[in-house]
Amino acid sequence: MSSAGPMLTDRQRLSWLRLIRTENVGPASFRGLINRFGSAEAALAVLPELALAGGAARPSRIPSEGEVEAEMAAALRFGARFVAIGEPDYPPLLRAMELPPPLVAIKGNAALFAPPAAAIVGARNASAAGTRMARLLAADLGHAGYVIVSGMARGIDTAAHEASLATGTIAVLAGGLDRPYPPENVALADRIAAQGVLISEMPFGWEPRARDFPRRNRLIAGLGLGLVVVEAARRSGSLISARLAGEIGRLVFAVPGSPLDPRAAGTNGLLKDGAMLVTEARDVIDALAPQTGGVVHMPVPGMEEEQDFSAVPPPAESERALVLEALGPTPTHTDELLRHTRLHPAQLATVLLELDLAGRLERHAGGAVSLLSDT
Repeated sequence: MSSAGPMLTDRQRLSWLRLIRTENVGPASFRGLINRFGSAEAALAVLPELALAGGAARPSRIPSEGEVEAEMAAALRFGARFVAIGEPDYPPLLRAMELPPPLVAIKGNAALFAPPAAAIVGARNASAAGTRMARLLAADLGHAGYVIVSGMARGIDTAAHEASLATGTIAVLAGGLDRPYPPENVALADRIAAQGVLISEMPFGWEPRARDFPRRNRLIAGLGLGLVVVEAARRSGSLISARLAGEIGRLVFAVPGSPLDPRAAGTNGLLKDGAMLVTEARDVIDALAPQTGGVVHMPVPGMEEEQDFSAVPPPAESERALVLEALGPTPTHTDELLRHTRLHPAQLATVLLELDLAGRLERHAGGAVSLLSDT
Protein backbone atom coordinates (compact mmCIF):
# COMPACT_ATOMS: atom_id res chain seq x y z
CA MET A 1 0.00 0.00 0.00
CA SER A 2 1.29 3.48 -0.79
CA SER A 3 2.65 5.36 2.18
CA ALA A 4 1.04 8.60 1.09
CA GLY A 5 -2.02 9.59 -0.87
CA PRO A 6 -2.95 12.60 -2.98
CA MET A 7 -2.89 16.18 -1.78
CA LEU A 8 -6.07 17.61 -0.31
CA THR A 9 -7.84 20.29 -2.28
CA ASP A 10 -8.02 23.75 -0.71
CA ARG A 11 -11.67 23.11 0.15
CA GLN A 12 -10.88 19.76 1.78
CA ARG A 13 -8.02 21.26 3.80
CA LEU A 14 -10.35 23.99 5.05
CA SER A 15 -12.94 21.40 6.13
CA TRP A 16 -10.31 19.17 7.77
CA LEU A 17 -8.99 22.11 9.76
CA ARG A 18 -12.50 23.19 10.81
CA LEU A 19 -13.26 19.65 11.95
CA ILE A 20 -10.09 19.08 13.99
CA ARG A 21 -10.45 22.54 15.57
CA THR A 22 -14.02 21.76 16.66
CA GLU A 23 -14.66 21.42 20.38
CA ASN A 24 -14.30 17.82 21.63
CA VAL A 25 -12.97 16.53 18.29
CA GLY A 26 -9.62 14.75 18.65
CA PRO A 27 -7.74 12.32 16.39
CA ALA A 28 -9.99 9.38 17.35
CA SER A 29 -13.29 11.17 16.81
CA PHE A 30 -11.93 12.82 13.65
CA ARG A 31 -11.11 9.43 12.16
CA GLY A 32 -14.46 8.01 13.23
CA LEU A 33 -16.34 10.91 11.68
CA ILE A 34 -14.49 10.59 8.37
CA ASN A 35 -15.12 6.85 8.31
CA ARG A 36 -18.81 7.25 9.14
CA PHE A 37 -19.71 10.18 6.91
CA GLY A 38 -17.12 10.00 4.13
CA SER A 39 -15.70 13.52 4.32
CA ALA A 40 -14.95 16.29 6.77
CA GLU A 41 -17.52 18.53 5.11
CA ALA A 42 -20.28 15.94 5.56
CA ALA A 43 -19.22 15.35 9.17
CA LEU A 44 -19.39 19.06 9.98
CA ALA A 45 -23.02 19.12 8.86
CA VAL A 46 -24.07 16.46 11.40
CA LEU A 47 -21.85 17.38 14.34
CA PRO A 48 -24.44 19.37 16.29
CA GLU A 49 -27.01 16.58 16.32
CA LEU A 50 -24.35 13.97 17.18
CA ALA A 51 -23.21 15.95 20.23
CA LEU A 52 -26.77 16.45 21.43
CA ALA A 53 -27.51 12.75 20.92
CA GLY A 54 -24.51 11.96 23.10
CA GLY A 55 -25.96 13.98 25.97
CA ALA A 56 -24.23 17.33 25.47
CA ALA A 57 -26.01 20.34 26.95
CA ARG A 58 -25.24 22.29 23.79
CA PRO A 59 -23.80 21.51 20.35
CA SER A 60 -20.02 21.48 19.93
CA ARG A 61 -18.65 24.82 18.76
CA ILE A 62 -17.49 24.58 15.14
CA PRO A 63 -15.07 27.26 13.90
CA SER A 64 -16.43 29.29 11.02
CA GLU A 65 -14.83 29.19 7.60
CA GLY A 66 -13.62 32.73 8.24
CA GLU A 67 -11.84 31.73 11.45
CA VAL A 68 -10.06 28.84 9.79
CA GLU A 69 -9.18 30.90 6.73
CA ALA A 70 -7.62 33.44 9.11
CA GLU A 71 -5.53 30.69 10.72
CA MET A 72 -4.41 29.43 7.33
CA ALA A 73 -3.48 32.97 6.30
CA ALA A 74 -1.50 33.40 9.54
CA ALA A 75 0.38 30.19 8.78
CA LEU A 76 1.17 31.38 5.28
CA ARG A 77 2.50 34.70 6.56
CA PHE A 78 4.65 32.80 9.05
CA GLY A 79 6.08 30.61 6.30
CA ALA A 80 4.32 27.48 7.56
CA ARG A 81 1.74 25.11 6.09
CA PHE A 82 -0.72 22.45 7.15
CA VAL A 83 -0.01 18.87 6.08
CA ALA A 84 -2.69 16.17 6.24
CA ILE A 85 -2.08 12.58 7.23
CA GLY A 86 -2.43 11.19 3.71
CA GLU A 87 -0.08 13.69 2.07
CA PRO A 88 3.56 13.07 1.05
CA ASP A 89 5.13 15.48 3.57
CA TYR A 90 3.32 14.01 6.58
CA PRO A 91 5.91 12.33 8.89
CA PRO A 92 5.78 8.59 8.12
CA LEU A 93 6.52 7.50 11.67
CA LEU A 94 3.62 9.61 12.95
CA ARG A 95 1.39 8.01 10.34
CA ALA A 96 2.30 4.62 11.81
CA MET A 97 1.10 5.61 15.29
CA GLU A 98 -2.24 4.76 16.79
CA LEU A 99 -4.44 7.86 16.39
CA PRO A 100 -1.99 10.26 14.77
CA PRO A 101 -2.99 13.94 14.43
CA PRO A 102 -4.97 14.35 11.18
CA LEU A 103 -3.22 17.65 10.41
CA VAL A 104 0.09 19.10 11.53
CA ALA A 105 1.56 22.54 10.95
CA ILE A 106 5.16 22.50 9.78
CA LYS A 107 7.79 25.10 9.00
CA GLY A 108 11.13 24.15 7.53
CA ASN A 109 12.56 21.19 5.67
CA ALA A 110 9.93 18.41 5.52
CA ALA A 111 12.54 16.09 3.94
CA LEU A 112 13.91 15.60 7.46
CA PHE A 113 10.88 13.44 8.29
CA ALA A 114 12.16 10.73 5.92
CA PRO A 115 15.51 9.62 7.46
CA PRO A 116 15.61 7.54 10.66
CA ALA A 117 15.21 9.70 13.75
CA ALA A 118 15.96 9.44 17.46
CA ALA A 119 14.44 11.57 20.20
CA ILE A 120 16.50 13.03 23.03
CA VAL A 121 14.73 14.55 26.06
CA GLY A 122 15.58 15.37 29.63
CA ALA A 123 15.62 17.81 32.51
CA ARG A 124 15.07 21.52 32.05
CA ASN A 125 17.39 22.21 34.99
CA ALA A 126 20.06 19.99 33.48
CA SER A 127 23.49 19.59 35.02
CA ALA A 128 26.62 20.55 33.10
CA ALA A 129 27.42 16.85 32.67
CA GLY A 130 23.91 16.10 31.43
CA THR A 131 24.01 18.95 28.93
CA ARG A 132 27.40 17.78 27.65
CA MET A 133 26.09 14.22 27.32
CA ALA A 134 23.05 15.41 25.36
CA ARG A 135 25.29 17.37 22.99
CA LEU A 136 27.62 14.40 22.44
CA LEU A 137 24.75 12.00 21.79
CA ALA A 138 22.97 14.38 19.42
CA ALA A 139 26.13 15.18 17.47
CA ASP A 140 27.27 11.58 17.18
CA LEU A 141 23.82 10.29 16.24
CA GLY A 142 23.51 13.11 13.71
CA HIS A 143 26.79 12.20 12.08
CA ALA A 144 25.61 8.58 11.97
CA GLY A 145 22.62 9.65 9.85
CA TYR A 146 19.93 10.17 12.48
CA VAL A 147 17.70 13.22 12.67
CA ILE A 148 17.32 14.39 16.29
CA VAL A 149 13.85 15.06 17.69
CA SER A 150 13.18 17.05 20.86
CA GLY A 151 10.75 19.50 22.44
CA MET A 152 12.78 22.75 22.49
CA ALA A 153 12.56 23.03 26.29
CA ARG A 154 15.37 24.43 28.37
CA GLY A 155 18.30 22.21 29.30
CA ILE A 156 18.63 18.84 27.60
CA ASP A 157 16.24 19.62 24.72
CA THR A 158 18.05 22.83 23.85
CA ALA A 159 21.44 21.11 23.94
CA ALA A 160 20.20 18.29 21.67
CA HIS A 161 18.78 20.72 19.11
CA GLU A 162 21.85 22.95 19.05
CA ALA A 163 24.20 20.00 18.58
CA SER A 164 22.18 18.60 15.66
CA LEU A 165 21.34 21.76 13.71
CA ALA A 166 23.94 20.95 11.07
CA THR A 167 22.88 17.32 10.63
CA GLY A 168 19.10 17.65 11.04
CA THR A 169 16.78 18.39 13.94
CA ILE A 170 13.00 18.40 14.49
CA ALA A 171 11.42 20.55 17.20
CA VAL A 172 7.93 19.66 18.43
CA LEU A 173 6.04 22.59 19.94
CA ALA A 174 3.35 22.42 22.62
CA GLY A 175 1.69 25.61 21.33
CA GLY A 176 1.28 27.16 17.92
CA LEU A 177 4.35 27.42 15.70
CA ASP A 178 4.26 31.17 16.25
CA ARG A 179 4.32 30.72 20.05
CA PRO A 180 7.59 28.91 20.82
CA TYR A 181 8.22 28.11 24.46
CA PRO A 182 10.19 29.04 26.49
CA PRO A 183 10.55 32.65 25.27
CA GLU A 184 14.34 32.55 25.47
CA ASN A 185 14.32 29.87 22.74
CA VAL A 186 12.68 32.08 20.10
CA ALA A 187 16.04 32.55 18.38
CA LEU A 188 16.63 28.79 18.50
CA ALA A 189 13.21 28.22 16.93
CA ASP A 190 14.16 30.56 14.09
CA ARG A 191 17.39 28.64 13.52
CA ILE A 192 15.56 25.32 13.53
CA ALA A 193 13.00 26.63 11.04
CA ALA A 194 15.88 27.71 8.76
CA GLN A 195 17.98 24.54 9.08
CA GLY A 196 15.63 21.90 10.43
CA VAL A 197 11.86 21.73 10.86
CA LEU A 198 9.27 22.86 13.41
CA ILE A 199 6.06 20.87 13.88
CA SER A 200 2.90 21.28 15.99
CA GLU A 201 -0.67 20.01 16.02
CA MET A 202 -1.90 23.08 17.90
CA PRO A 203 -3.59 26.14 16.34
CA PHE A 204 -1.64 29.22 15.33
CA GLY A 205 -1.61 31.77 18.14
CA TRP A 206 -2.07 29.04 20.78
CA GLU A 207 -0.16 29.74 23.99
CA PRO A 208 0.95 26.41 25.46
CA ARG A 209 -0.65 25.33 28.74
CA ALA A 210 0.56 22.65 31.16
CA ARG A 211 -1.88 20.08 29.76
CA ASP A 212 -0.61 20.64 26.20
CA PHE A 213 2.86 19.27 26.93
CA PRO A 214 1.84 15.58 27.19
CA ARG A 215 0.36 15.92 23.69
CA ARG A 216 3.65 17.37 22.51
CA ASN A 217 5.53 14.55 24.27
CA ARG A 218 3.44 11.98 22.40
CA LEU A 219 4.54 13.46 19.08
CA ILE A 220 8.17 13.53 20.21
CA ALA A 221 7.92 9.83 21.04
CA GLY A 222 6.19 9.07 17.76
CA LEU A 223 8.66 10.86 15.51
CA GLY A 224 11.67 8.78 16.58
CA LEU A 225 12.51 5.10 16.32
CA GLY A 226 13.78 5.37 19.88
CA LEU A 227 13.78 7.86 22.73
CA VAL A 228 16.78 8.68 24.93
CA VAL A 229 16.27 10.22 28.37
CA VAL A 230 19.42 11.95 29.59
CA GLU A 231 18.32 13.37 32.95
CA ALA A 232 14.88 13.26 34.55
CA ALA A 233 13.44 13.58 38.03
CA ARG A 234 10.98 11.00 39.32
CA ARG A 235 8.00 13.12 38.24
CA SER A 236 8.81 14.77 34.94
CA GLY A 237 7.58 15.24 31.41
CA SER A 238 10.53 13.21 30.15
CA LEU A 239 9.20 10.14 31.95
CA ILE A 240 5.81 10.75 30.33
CA SER A 241 7.59 10.78 26.97
CA ALA A 242 9.35 7.52 27.85
CA ARG A 243 6.07 5.87 28.86
CA LEU A 244 4.37 7.02 25.67
CA ALA A 245 7.33 5.80 23.60
CA GLY A 246 7.07 2.36 25.17
CA GLU A 247 3.31 2.25 24.59
CA ILE A 248 3.73 2.83 20.85
CA GLY A 249 6.54 0.31 20.46
CA ARG A 250 9.55 2.62 20.40
CA LEU A 251 12.80 1.64 22.12
CA VAL A 252 13.44 3.53 25.36
CA PHE A 253 17.00 4.40 26.40
CA ALA A 254 18.31 6.06 29.55
CA VAL A 255 21.63 7.55 30.59
CA PRO A 256 22.57 6.45 34.14
CA GLY A 257 23.35 9.07 36.76
CA SER A 258 24.45 9.45 40.33
CA PRO A 259 22.00 8.06 42.89
CA LEU A 260 22.68 11.24 44.87
CA ASP A 261 21.40 13.53 42.09
CA PRO A 262 17.58 13.86 42.00
CA ARG A 263 17.86 14.66 38.28
CA ALA A 264 18.99 11.07 37.75
CA ALA A 265 16.26 9.44 39.82
CA GLY A 266 13.93 9.11 36.84
CA THR A 267 16.55 7.79 34.42
CA ASN A 268 17.87 5.30 36.95
CA GLY A 269 14.29 4.20 37.56
CA LEU A 270 13.81 3.68 33.81
CA LEU A 271 16.89 1.44 33.77
CA LYS A 272 15.48 -0.63 36.63
CA ASP A 273 12.26 -1.00 34.64
CA GLY A 274 14.04 -2.31 31.55
CA ALA A 275 15.15 0.72 29.55
CA MET A 276 18.34 0.25 27.54
CA LEU A 277 21.46 1.70 29.14
CA VAL A 278 23.26 4.41 27.15
CA THR A 279 26.77 5.67 27.74
CA GLU A 280 27.55 6.57 24.12
CA ALA A 281 25.77 6.99 20.79
CA ARG A 282 26.92 3.52 19.65
CA ASP A 283 24.53 1.98 22.21
CA VAL A 284 21.59 3.64 20.44
CA ILE A 285 22.88 2.99 16.93
CA ASP A 286 23.40 -0.73 17.58
CA ALA A 287 19.97 -1.16 19.18
CA LEU A 288 18.18 0.64 16.34
CA ALA A 289 20.22 -1.01 13.55
CA PRO A 290 17.56 -3.66 12.76
CA GLN A 291 15.03 -0.88 12.10
CA THR A 292 17.11 1.45 9.99
CA GLY A 293 17.09 -0.53 6.77
CA GLY A 294 13.97 1.48 5.94
CA VAL A 295 11.01 2.89 7.82
CA VAL A 296 8.01 0.58 7.73
CA HIS A 297 4.95 2.50 6.52
CA MET A 298 2.02 1.01 8.38
CA PRO A 299 -1.51 1.77 7.24
CA VAL A 300 -3.62 3.72 9.68
CA PRO A 301 -6.77 1.69 10.36
CA GLY A 302 -9.74 3.27 8.72
CA MET A 303 -7.87 6.20 7.18
CA GLU A 304 -6.30 4.68 4.07
CA GLU A 305 -8.97 2.13 3.27
CA GLU A 306 -12.40 3.52 2.47
CA GLN A 307 -15.30 2.01 4.36
CA ASP A 308 -18.87 2.54 3.22
CA PHE A 309 -21.19 2.64 6.22
CA SER A 310 -23.87 4.68 4.46
CA ALA A 311 -26.30 1.74 4.33
CA VAL A 312 -26.07 1.09 8.08
CA PRO A 313 -28.98 2.70 9.97
CA PRO A 314 -28.12 5.15 12.76
CA PRO A 315 -28.28 3.80 16.32
CA ALA A 316 -31.63 3.84 18.09
CA GLU A 317 -32.08 5.09 21.65
CA SER A 318 -32.20 1.50 22.90
CA GLU A 319 -28.84 0.82 21.27
CA ARG A 320 -27.35 3.96 22.80
CA ALA A 321 -28.61 2.73 26.17
CA LEU A 322 -26.87 -0.62 25.59
CA VAL A 323 -23.53 1.11 25.07
CA LEU A 324 -23.97 3.39 28.09
CA GLU A 325 -24.82 0.37 30.24
CA ALA A 326 -21.72 -1.45 29.02
CA LEU A 327 -19.41 1.50 29.65
CA GLY A 328 -18.03 2.59 32.99
CA PRO A 329 -14.92 4.15 34.54
CA THR A 330 -12.83 1.07 33.73
CA PRO A 331 -11.26 1.15 30.22
CA THR A 332 -12.96 -1.34 27.91
CA HIS A 333 -11.75 -2.31 24.45
CA THR A 334 -14.13 -1.62 21.58
CA ASP A 335 -13.96 -5.28 20.50
CA GLU A 336 -15.36 -6.23 23.90
CA LEU A 337 -18.11 -3.63 23.54
CA LEU A 338 -19.04 -5.06 20.15
CA ARG A 339 -19.31 -8.56 21.59
CA HIS A 340 -21.32 -7.34 24.56
CA THR A 341 -23.77 -5.08 22.70
CA ARG A 342 -23.90 -7.06 19.40
CA LEU A 343 -24.20 -3.79 17.50
CA HIS A 344 -22.88 -3.17 14.02
CA PRO A 345 -19.37 -1.63 14.26
CA ALA A 346 -20.66 1.51 12.54
CA GLN A 347 -23.44 1.90 15.10
CA LEU A 348 -21.07 1.46 18.03
CA ALA A 349 -18.65 3.91 16.43
CA THR A 350 -21.45 6.45 16.06
CA VAL A 351 -22.48 6.17 19.73
CA LEU A 352 -18.86 6.54 20.84
CA LEU A 353 -18.52 9.56 18.58
CA GLU A 354 -21.62 11.11 20.11
CA LEU A 355 -20.26 10.58 23.61
CA ASP A 356 -16.85 11.89 22.57
CA LEU A 357 -18.34 15.05 21.09
CA ALA A 358 -20.41 15.52 24.24
CA GLY A 359 -17.23 15.38 26.35
CA ARG A 360 -18.36 12.20 28.12
CA LEU A 361 -15.82 9.70 26.76
CA GLU A 362 -12.15 9.11 27.56
CA ARG A 363 -9.96 7.21 25.11
CA HIS A 364 -7.03 5.07 26.21
CA ALA A 365 -4.07 3.38 24.54
CA GLY A 366 -4.87 0.28 22.50
CA GLY A 367 -8.36 1.34 21.49
CA ALA A 368 -9.95 1.17 24.93
CA VAL A 369 -12.57 3.68 26.10
CA SER A 370 -14.22 4.62 29.38
CA LEU A 371 -17.11 6.80 30.48
CA LEU A 372 -16.36 10.05 32.26
CA SER A 373 -18.37 10.91 35.32
CA ASP A 374 -21.14 13.47 34.81
CA THR A 375 -20.22 15.07 38.12
